[in-house]
Amino acid sequence: MYINLPLLDGGGDTVQHTEIFTIFVLMIDRATIDRIYAAADIVDVISDYVTLKKKGVNYQACCPFHNEKTPSFVVSPSKGVFKCFGCGKGGNAVTFVMEHEGVTYPEALKIVAKKYGIEVKEKELTPEELQRNDNRESMFALNGWAADYFTNYLHRTDEGRSVGMSYFREKRGFTDATIQKFALGFCPAKGDTFSREALAAGYKEEFLLSTGLSLKRESDGTLYDRFRDRVIFPVHNISGRIVAFGGRTLRTDKSVAKYQNSPESEIYSKKNELYGLYFAKKAIQQQEFAIMVEGYTDVISMHQAGVENVVSSSGTSLTTEQIRLLSRFTRNITVIYDGDSAGIHASLRGIDMILREGMNVRVVLLPEPEDPDSFARSHTATEVQEYIRANEEDFLTFKAKLLLNDAGKDPIKRAELIADMVQSIAQIPDTIQRSVYIKECARIMDMDESVLVGEVARKRMLSTGDREAEEFVRRQQTLMRREAQTQTAPATAKGVVAGSSIEALERELVKYLLKYGHRTFEFKEGREYVTMNVAAEIFRDLDADGLHFENKAYDEILDLYRKLWQETGEGVEVPVHNFINHADPQVCNAAVDILTSDDNYVPSEIWRKKDVHVESDEEILATGVPKAITLYKSKIIERIITEQKAKLSDPNIDDSQLAEITMYLSRLNKAKVQLSKKLQRLIL
Repeated sequence: MYINLPLLDGGGDTVQHTEIFTIFVLMIDRATIDRIYAAADIVDVISDYVTLKKKGVNYQACCPFHNEKTPSFVVSPSKGVFKCFGCGKGGNAVTFVMEHEGVTYPEALKIVAKKYGIEVKEKELTPEELQRNDNRESMFALNGWAADYFTNYLHRTDEGRSVGMSYFREKRGFTDATIQKFALGFCPAKGDTFSREALAAGYKEEFLLSTGLSLKRESDGTLYDRFRDRVIFPVHNISGRIVAFGGRTLRTDKSVAKYQNSPESEIYSKKNELYGLYFAKKAIQQQEFAIMVEGYTDVISMHQAGVENVVSSSGTSLTTEQIRLLSRFTRNITVIYDGDSAGIHASLRGIDMILREGMNVRVVLLPEPEDPDSFARSHTATEVQEYIRANEEDFLTFKAKLLLNDAGKDPIKRAELIADMVQSIAQIPDTIQRSVYIKECARIMDMDESVLVGEVARKRMLSTGDREAEEFVRRQQTLMRREAQTQTAPATAKGVVAGSSIEALERELVKYLLKYGHRTFEFKEGREYVTMNVAAEIFRDLDADGLHFENKAYDEILDLYRKLWQETGEGVEVPVHNFINHADPQVCNAAVDILTSDDNYVPSEIWRKKDVHVESDEEILATGVPKAITLYKSKIIERIITEQKAKLSDPNIDDSQLAEITMYLSRLNKAKVQLSKKLQRLIL
C-alpha cells in the first residue's frame, strides 16, 4: 500500500508498506463461467443438498455448515445468493457447492455445469492443481469404471448370471429395473480377474489400492480382488457419484465374512454417507419424513415396493454426521426394527443420537420374523405405508413398552428403566418438546412429574457443552434485538466508531459503495450545502492519498467498482451480480456478507405513524460516508505514527534520520489534528 502525506493539504513523503499478494489463477474460460452462472438456479442447486422451505420471497433451512436447530440459512432467488446468519457463511450457487463438497472453485463450476449440461473448457492447470484434482477424479473414475465392470459381469457372463443374477432375482426378488437402478453387480470368483482387467484398461495400481478395490499380497506384491466372488452394492454419495462398494458373499462358510466394504479413502468416509440417500432425497422432501432401515437389501426392497423415502447406515452404527446429513431434507425419522430384540436393544443408542440433533423420532416394530426386506417383498407399497402409519409409536412409548417387559416388577430394574428414559428425554434440545415428553413419561411410569423435571435438568447440566450455551446466548441476543426494534424509539444507523479496526472501516466503505454508490447526499461545507455522489466522494478521498485497502477481497471490490463506475458514469447503479458472481470466491463471499448483513438500521413504519422523526437514507449517508472516510484516514495515520515512533528507539539512528522522522511525525500529527476536528464537526 502507498500513502502520500499529509493527507489533507499539500504534498509530502511517500511511505511504502510491502504486502504479499496471492494470485488467483482462473482455470476455466470466462465465457463458460458466465454460461454456468446464467444457467444456475440457486434454489435448484441448493435443493439438491438441503430441504428449502419458502418464506416470503426467500427460502429458509437449517444451515448445512454448522449444527443448529432453528433455521438461519436463507436463500434469495432474486439476488442469487445464500447467507447463514448463524455461522456467517454466504455466497452464490457455485461457492455453495464448493463449500459443501469440499472441492476447489473450478471443480464446483464443473459440478454445476454438469447439472445443466454445459460443456466446460479449461485452461492448462498447474502441476500442483493437476495432482490434487487428478487423485480425486482418478478415484471417482475408477469407481465408475468398476461399477460398470461389475454390472456387465453380472449380466453378460455365465458366472454372473448363474450366481449373482440368481441371487438377486430368486433369493431377493429384485426386478431387472431395480437391479439396473441401483447398479448392482458381481465380482468374479477368480481372485485377481478384476484387478488384472483394471490394470489392462489403464487404471493405476495406486488408485486400485487407495479405493480398496484391490489388495496387495505381501509375499509377491501382486494384486488380488477385495470383492472376489461377491455380489456388489455400489454406494452413491449425495450427488450420485460412486464413492464405495459393499460386497456380500453367497457362501455358507462361517469363516468368510458376510460383507466386505470399501475402506476409508479420500473420497469416502462411511460416517458421512447414507446408503440410498441419493435415490431417496426427493421422496423424503415430498413426504416430509425419512425411513431408517439397517441394510442394503432393506433399502432396495422398499424402493422396489414403491416406498422410496428410505435410507440405511449400511449395517454400521448410526453416526452424528449421518443424522445431520439427513436433517438437511427432513426433521422427521421413522426407524423400522424387525422382531430381533437383541438388535433393537443395540440400536437404542441411535435413537438418543437422533434426539440430540433435534429430530423427531418414531419407531415401527415389524411382526416376527419379518425384516424390512422380506416385509416389502411380501406386501404392496400401500400395505407397507398403511402398516407404518398404523403401527408407528413415538420413541418414549416404544422404549417404555420394550424395557418394561424386561424389568417386570423388579424395583431396581424399573428404576434403571426410568433413568434410561430420562437420559433420552434429556437429549431433546427443544424446551417445549422436552416438557411434553416429561409429562408423558410421568404418566407411563406413574411418577411425580417434578421429580422427572429435576432429574432431566440435572442430566442436561452434566451433558451440556459450550455449543449449546452459545446457541442460547445467540437466541437471547436475537430476541433482545427484535424487542428493541419494536418497543423502543428508533436510532440512527450504528455504523463505525472511533475504535473500529482498519478492516471494519474498509468494510464500511465497501458497504456504502455496494449498497449506495449511485446515491447522492447533501453535505454542509461552511454555510452552503453541496450535493455529493457516494462513490465519487469515496474515490476522491482515497485516490487523493493513494490509499488501497489491506483486505484483499475489499480491495478487489474497490478496484472493480471503480472500473465499472467509470464505465457507467456517476449516478448509475453498478449491478451487484458483478461481485456476487466474481471468479474469486473470497470476493464473492465478502460481497454476499455485506449485501445480506443487517447492520443498517431499517426505520419502522410504527415511528412514522407516531410522527417520530426517522432519518432518511440521505441523512444517514450525509453523516456516515464522510465519517467512515475520516475515521479510516485517522486510523492509517495512527498506525504510521506508531511505526515512526518505533524507529526513534533504534540505538543506531543517526542525527539526520532523527531529524527527518521528527519532521515527518510533526506533519502526521498536524494531519491527525485536522482529521479530529473534522470528525468532531461530523459528530456534532
